[in-house]
Amino acid sequence: MIDRLRQLAIFAKTIDHGSFRGAARELRLSPSVVSHHISQLEDHLGVALLYRSTRKLALTREGESLLAATRKMLEAVEGELQGLSASASAPSGELRITLPSVLSRSELTQRIATFTKAYPRIQLLLDFSDQRRELIGDRFDLAIRMGPDAKTSATLRKLFSVERRIVASADYLAAHPPILTPDDLPNFNWLTLAPVQSVPLALRNGEGVKAVVNPQTRLFTNDAQSLYCLAREGAGLAAVPDFLATEDVAAGSMEVVLPDWQLPSIAVYAEWPSNAPKHGLTHLVLKALS
Repeated sequence: MIDRLRQLAIFAKTIDHGSFRGAARELRLSPSVVSHHISQLEDHLGVALLYRSTRKLALTREGESLLAATRKMLEAVEGELQGLSASASAPSGELRITLPSVLSRSELTQRIATFTKAYPRIQLLLDFSDQRRELIGDRFDLAIRMGPDAKTSATLRKLFSVERRIVASADYLAAHPPILTPDDLPNFNWLTLAPVQSVPLALRNGEGVKAVVNPQTRLFTNDAQSLYCLAREGAGLAAVPDFLATEDVAAGSMEVVLPDWQLPSIAVYAEWPSNAPKHGLTHLVLKALS
């Protein structure tokens, strides 16, 4: 089939130039090779396509019919190649991305929105889920994860860090003794993310003093947003990403507990398949989200 397509292209180019020599010059072939390809095409079809003389070429009736069909084929291929060239300058396609649901409230959504404005021909399918989705098994092009700092590798990159705060509703704190040091924390009701329930709270103040707390949890949930909502309703204390509480703290309905003590930040990082093209859509969105 490939040989036939090559012969058809040579046939059309020969008619365009009116001679074997002219076609050979543009195709960087010898005139004898051009003549050979057309002869092979005629032998395969069992018809004569050209009338040959020492001065000119003329199409047979069968040659005219084949030339019309060949031109349509070449025009279609040329149009597709031009479309692909345009796509290179204006990227298009679909990207499937899985993200923790809590990040729907983070700065990441602003970066995604900016990306979609810059590349309107790229379609994004965002799966905000608290269930850890498999990158390959669930057919995602990119996975955004949260956790301890991850080492950068060929298929993993840190995007940014999220600070955490211990928060509680102003009403809840007003009804209980003041919290002055980390040693006071175990005396309160705690709300905890189930996936990290066995991880103690490690705090550090501005002077470098460390404290480790193992709070007694009364309520577990697997969703950071619901954890925060419960804390806002006065169910107890919770360690949450600070972007969840920013507005409520500013409004006075929520308070940061022990503001002089910091929790370790959480890394937000991206993971992608090893066979993702280096200059493809996955790396294009990675650059925008970093």
